[in-house]
Amino acid sequence: MSIIDNRKAFHDYFIEEKVEAGLVLEGWEVKAIRAGRVNIKESHILMRNGEIFIIGMHLTPLQSASTHVLPDPTRTRKLLMHAQQIDRLIGQVERAGYTLIPLDLHYSKGRVKVTVGLAKGKKQHDKREVAKKRDWERDKARLMRQKV
Repeated sequence: MSIIDNRKAFHDYFIEEKVEAGLVLEGWEVKAIRAGRVNIKESHILMRNGEIFIIGMHLTPLQSASTHVLPDPTRTRKLLMHAQQIDRLIGQVERAGYTLIPLDLHYSKGRVKVTVGLAKGKKQHDKREVAKKRDWERDKARLMRQKV
């Protein structure tokens, strides 16, 4: 069950591979995510000391979150993955010129997970080509519907 999708990522990048990762969250953050007060559009993923972090994910705190916790909406959050997966992703990012971007937040067995995409950036002409293909498919479907 998807919470939020990063549709901008599919517009700006070619997604080569998808990997699921857990998130290290505080209690008020989980409540805010369940309320739908999260934005991952401008976020990106950073690798530091063999660990993976998500930066720029904005969680708007609820008014009734907590009295003793000072919520930080854009704090850096750690992603949880197996060490072999992290090593493989780090190798591909460093060698092949890929980048890691968050694609969506979803629930898996009651826990909040993030889908991480191994992506390569699109150039402007690639974006135009995708738009042309999409328009042609729409026109083709319209023509087929009119003939039948």
